Amino acid sequence: MLQIKEKGATIEGMERHVLIVEDEETASKALERKFQHSGFTTTTAKNGEEALNHLKTTQFDVMVLDLLLPKKDGYEVLSDMKQMQLNIPVVVLTNLCAEADIEKTTQLGAKKHFIKSMTPMKEVIGFIDSLLPPQ
Repeated sequence: MLQIKEKGATIEGMERHVLIVEDEETASKALERKFQHSGFTTTTAKNGEEALNHLKTTQFDVMVLDLLLPKKDGYEVLSDMKQMQLNIPVVVLTNLCAEADIEKTTQLGAKKHFIKSMTPMKEVIGFIDSLLPPQ
């Protein structure tokens, strides 16, 4: 039975819920459409504080996180998640590409660090699919 929940179509009992944390509205909407088209339920946050509030109240299978965010940046979100002992896989999707940035996100628990301008969404979604149990 097909069921609609929040903003995406899911197969009952097998939904995959992604939290997209992106402050640029155009990028956020594009990510939302791509994930919904790939069968994910989506929730969006425009800043780090909003993301942490969602994480406190909703169960997610994965989070896609930008680093340059208002209120709390992506590094702070990752650090807070570690302190809160939240074990949600996080995939960083940002334009910060310095080796130090990649190393820092990995140390803070991110599963992968993708460069927005250099990575097709198909690759990001494929990586996330490999992290999650099969549908």
